[in-house]
Amino acid sequence: MTRTSHRIRIHDSLRSRLIRGEIAPQMRLVDHAIAAEMGVSRMPVREALMQLVSEGYLESTSRGFALPNLTPDRIAEVFVLRRLLEPHAVAGVARDRTEADLAAMQAALAEAEGAGPDVTGFHRGAEAFRNIWVQAVRNGELRQSIQRYSGQVQSVRFATLTDPLARAATLSGLQALFKAFRAGDGLAAQDRMLRFIYDAEESYRRGLATGLIA
Repeated sequence: MTRTSHRIRIHDSLRSRLIRGEIAPQMRLVDHAIAAEMGVSRMPVREALMQLVSEGYLESTSRGFALPNLTPDRIAEVFVLRRLLEPHAVAGVARDRTEADLAAMQAALAEAEGAGPDVTGFHRGAEAFRNIWVQAVRNGELRQSIQRYSGQVQSVRFATLTDPLARAATLSGLQALFKAFRAGDGLAAQDRMLRFIYDAEESYRRGLATGLIA
C-alpha cells in the first residue's frame, strides 16, 4: 500500500473510534504507538492525526493528540450549532429510517437503559444510539457537519454523565426520540431533539455551577 493509502486507512479507523466515543478525554493518541499497532511508519499516522485536527476531531498537545479541550464559550457555540442542525436532521431520519436502523437504535437504547450506575456502559449505549441516527441522515453534507463536532459532544457527555440527573435527562431524551423515530413522526423528532439539546446544555451549566465540571 502507498503512504496515502495508509493515511486514509488510519484516518478512517481513528475517526470511527472517535465517532463511537471510544476515545475518552484523558486518553492521548501517540503517533509511534499507533504506527506500531497498525504496522506502518510514523509518517502516515502523523498525517492522519493532523487531518483529524484540521477537521476538528482532535487537538495537538505536548503529550500527543486528544479530544478538544473546550472552554465554556466554545461549548456554548457547539450547542448553538446543535440547535441549528440536529432538529432538522432527525426530522429527516424519522422519515427515512429503516427497520434495521430502528432495531440497532433499540439495542443501543437497551444498553443505556440497563447500565444503571455504570457510567461507561451508559455512555457507550448513548453514543451508539447517536451514531446510528447520524449515519441515517441522507444529506451527506449535513451528516458530515454533525460528525465534525462529535468530539465536542462527547467531551460534554464525559463531563456530565457522572451526574445521575444528567443521565436521567439523557435517557428520557433518547427514549422520546426513539418513540418519534419508530412512529415516523418528523415533527415530534424535531421537537424532542431540540428539548434534548436544551436539557444537555442545562446539565452542562449545572456541572459548571456545582464544580462537577472544572
